Amino acid sequence: MIDSNPLGITLGTPALLFPAVSLLLLAYTNRFVTLANLIRSLHDKYKSDPNAILKGQIENLRYRVELIKHMQAAGITSLFFCVVCMFALFAGWIAAGKWIFALSLLLMLASLGLSLAEIWISVRALNLHLSDLKDRETNHPR
Repeated sequence: MIDSNPLGITLGTPALLFPAVSLLLLAYTNRFVTLANLIRSLHDKYKSDPNAILKGQIENLRYRVELIKHMQAAGITSLFFCVVCMFALFAGWIAAGKWIFALSLLLMLASLGLSLAEIWISVRALNLHLSDLKDRETNHPR
């Protein structure tokens, strides 16, 4: 199908982001809920047995929750601008729609970049958590 729009953007173009953004926001929300539950559990353990390791884990999780908040905000704002873009295109404001869609894509990139950073932090935390097993295997091989 040949696009008759010389700028190459139609109502269908921003609509392509809707399923992706929805799935990302669902994944972000699931990560948030999981971390929130883990923070609550570690907080209870810390109250009964305060130690530096638990405090460090809680601080790491607090930082990750902040990242997820920003990921969600960028994703929601991206979706918002997709809707605004569709309105602009529907109204015939093709040039404005194109710029608004570009902004939406940049916000989606920001959201994905934050997600990547949060995943790296998560993997680093897991590797630290499991490092005692590696040390134990090195010092006491079977």
